Amino acid sequence: MCYDDNARPPIPPGGGGGGAAAGEEVVLTASDGNRFAAYFAQAPQPSGAGVIIYPDVRGLHQFYKELALRFAEVGVTALAIDYFGRTAGLTSRDEPFEYAPHTQQLQFDTISHDTHAALDYLREKAGATTPVFLIGFCMGGTLTILSGTDPSYGFAGLIPFYAGITRSFMGKGTLLENADKVLYPVLGSFGGADQGIPESAVKELESAHHIASLTAAPPILPMRPPMHGGESWHLSPLTTSLSKPDIFAGGCSFLSLISIR
Repeated sequence: MCYDDNARPPIPPGGGGGGAAAGEEVVLTASDGNRFAAYFAQAPQPSGAGVIIYPDVRGLHQFYKELALRFAEVGVTALAIDYFGRTAGLTSRDEPFEYAPHTQQLQFDTISHDTHAALDYLREKAGATTPVFLIGFCMGGTLTILSGTDPSYGFAGLIPFYAGITRSFMGKGTLLENADKVLYPVLGSFGGADQGIPESAVKELESAHHIASLTAAPPILPMRPPMHGGESWHLSPLTTSLSKPDIFAGGCSFLSLISIR
């Protein structure tokens, strides 16, 4: 997982500035009949962008509900979704939820059904023409990039955090094998001291997506913290040290940049 059970997202720089966001628990239904939990956060002063949040292996943990609120506070309407409706129902994902048995039963195609249902809901709330981005963490980061190979979503961009690069995932192969199929702009964040995601693999992923960008999408823009949950962050290729709120601001800047294209 990316964060411990007591971790919470950073307060946006300047406190958000968009006013208090309203959040609510919702239950969505996918095209195959699966009912799954989600958390919707309405921006009080919408900026014109929306995000769907893929959590880490814990599913719809409280951290990701609060992350949806942080996005809404800066004007980005947000929807965080759960993965485990088919095997764990609508129960809580806070500790002591045992996610491992349910993670092993996940299938990429059924997650796709859920994502389309989430897109329909977000666009109903935020507007059919709202640019929608996909952001994911750890396992959700890997899912984010793999989902970027599907043109039916129509995402405005992808923001994966700590995506696994070299391991085959849900029968879809590795991210390196899929990099040339990614169709959307990508802002990728990786842990500089994360031994599970070596810098050499990140560079290889960047290179593969640069090739794809000649005919498909702009290249990955790597944001590189030194470790999961580290207090200082670094934005490659710049030399400026960034705080956690600055990383959040960088993601929001990416949303704004792509949304106005």
